[in-house]
Amino acid sequence: MRLALALFLTLTLHAQAPLKSLNPKVEKIVSAVSTERIAATLRRLEGFGTRNIFSSQEHPTRGVGAAYRWIAEEMKSYSPRLQVSLDPHELPQSGRVFRPVKIVNVVAVLPGTTQKDRHVILSGHYDSLHIVRKKVGELEQMDQEATVAADAPGVSDDGSGTAAVMELARVMSQFEFEKTIVFVAFAGEEYGLLGANEYAKRAREQKMIIDAVLNNDIIGNDMAGNGRSANSAVRVFSEDPIDSPSRTLARYVKEIGERYVPSMTVNTVFRADRFGRGGDHTPFDRAGYAAVRFTTPSEFYANQHTGSDTFANASPAYAARVTQVNGAVAATLAWAPPAPDVLTKTRSVTSGDEVDGPNLSRGKSGYDAFLKWKEVGDVSDLAGFSIVRRDSTAPYWEKEQFVGIGKEFRLVDVSVDDIVLGVKAIDREGNESPVSVYRIVPRKLP
Repeated sequence: MRLALALFLTLTLHAQAPLKSLNPKVEKIVSAVSTERIAATLRRLEGFGTRNIFSSQEHPTRGVGAAYRWIAEEMKSYSPRLQVSLDPHELPQSGRVFRPVKIVNVVAVLPGTTQKDRHVILSGHYDSLHIVRKKVGELEQMDQEATVAADAPGVSDDGSGTAAVMELARVMSQFEFEKTIVFVAFAGEEYGLLGANEYAKRAREQKMIIDAVLNNDIIGNDMAGNGRSANSAVRVFSEDPIDSPSRTLARYVKEIGERYVPSMTVNTVFRADRFGRGGDHTPFDRAGYAAVRFTTPSEFYANQHTGSDTFANASPAYAARVTQVNGAVAATLAWAPPAPDVLTKTRSVTSGDEVDGPNLSRGKSGYDAFLKWKEVGDVSDLAGFSIVRRDSTAPYWEKEQFVGIGKEFRLVDVSVDDIVLGVKAIDREGNESPVSVYRIVPRKLP
């Protein structure tokens, strides 16, 4: 017992944690975001008249085809290192897709170096919608053809998210990152998350490793219809349960985003999305990836899906600040080591099946927290690991202890039953991975 306690104290006293300082490269990315360029992109997207997926694919200046071709050519101009491509999908008539249609995602890949198989995705949707209604008997319903023909400027929903993605593609393509960054302007969000569904399905089929999806949807206005403004805050939505990959990512967004952009408050909202609404992060979450949605707290509902979602009603300065938060989080993730693996094979006491469970025990004494983990990927610049903890009802991590290089650690007289524990990896530049949480695995019923 004395030997174990001495080892615990030695590791605690001599493991020197990297300073929580700002990475100068991340700061450069944040400061390089241009409000003027975002404003110019919003005006250009508005200028296509409509970006409804059923609008013209061939017209040179109006409609969805002109829009996606311009987005692709613009992103190609940022850097020869960006691999820009069109990602088309032919969809049959089904559900809200009232006739067969081709949708086209615009994808720009910035290849990574030492962790190129791991991906960070920045996304928004470029399609727009202006719902025109007609009376059918006593009811109102969407007039499909009139909706397609109507002007749908879609500046905040979601020209703003597209502008953020394009601006970060411009800025971040001037840097090299360890992980691969993918900038995506999705199509078909307004008709059922169509482009994101296709991309997420393919990613799962190809066993693509995605560390994070940062989806931006309606980040272009800072004045709500009731006159209230929250221009120094952004909402970040994440799916349950409390320690799901998406919820863990949301906590990471808050910590890193506020560290690099202190003028902004990241308001984490612990639900998948707004009531009755959806976004392109959802297919990725359902495919098992960590995915969150950025949205303004000052939504102007009367402008959404109408002809009044215009540049005149938008705030490029607010969109730029949200873009800075995205850039800080994406850059830190793309330079950070992979999150450690905290799982181990265990046998279910009810079914007898071998399942993955948390590599956490009470130790030999029965009263300690004995944590084990495995390094993942390239750890050549690893500074060490930090153990975090919080009360089971607390929303955010409350304590952190740097424990240096190692693959296990014992917290003396710490009950594993009363708190939540996790571990994260930190490199020599102070870039942190998301936390790997020691989660209880639900038991199967016999």
